[in-house]
Amino acid sequence: MSDSTAQTLSVKPAYWSEACRYLSRKDRVMKKLIATHSAAVLQSRGDPFTTLARSVVGQQISVKAAESVWSRFQALTGTVSPQAVLQLKSEDMRQAGLSTRKVEYLTDLSQRFAAGQLSVDAWHGMPDEDIIQELMTIRGVGRWTAEMFLIFHLMRPNVLPLDDVGLINGISRTYYSGEPVSRSEARELASAWSPFATVGTWYIWRSLEPLPVNH
Repeated sequence: MSDSTAQTLSVKPAYWSEACRYLSRKDRVMKKLIATHSAAVLQSRGDPFTTLARSVVGQQISVKAAESVWSRFQALTGTVSPQAVLQLKSEDMRQAGLSTRKVEYLTDLSQRFAAGQLSVDAWHGMPDEDIIQELMTIRGVGRWTAEMFLIFHLMRPNVLPLDDVGLINGISRTYYSGEPVSRSEARELASAWSPFATVGTWYIWRSLEPLPVNH
C-alpha cells in the first residue's frame, strides 16, 4: 500500500475490539480466526463515491482481477471523482477492462453524485435498510453492492451480506468442512454473530484472503 493510499484510510471502528471479544466468547471457530488474523481490521477510505465505484468495478470478478481493473481505471481518472469519470471516453474505460455494462453503471453513479441526487450527507444517520433501498435506485447497484457500502464506507457493525460468494464459501470451509451451505444455513449460523455480523463476515473473508481489500 502506498503512503497516499494509507492516508485515505481511517482508523478501525470504535466497536472492533468489543466485537472481537464478543465473537471469541460466542464462537470457537471465530475465536481461532480472530487470533490468526488479529492484525487485519476494517477501515474506510472516507469517500462514498470511491467506495461505490470500486464495488461496481468488483462485481462478479475475482479480488485480484478487480484490483487490476481498478488500477487501470484509476490511471485514467487520476483523482477518482464523479466529474473526472464523466470526462472519460467510454472506449477508454472499456480498454481499462470494464464491460460496457459497468461503464454505464459508473456513468450513472457519477451523474447522480455530480447532480446531488443522493442523500450523501444524511447516510450516517439513516437505518441500514433505508440506505440500501436508496442505493439500489442507482443502475448496477444491487443489494450486495449496497451492503459493501454499509461495511466499507459507513462501517456499520451488523451487516450480513448473504449474496456474497466469499462469505458463503468461507462458512462452508470453516464450519462445514467444505460441504455446500445454503443461504438459510449461513443466516442461521451467523445469527450468533449479531450484533457484530460485519466483524464475523470480515474474519470469514480473511480465512479466504488473508490480506484485506478495501473498497
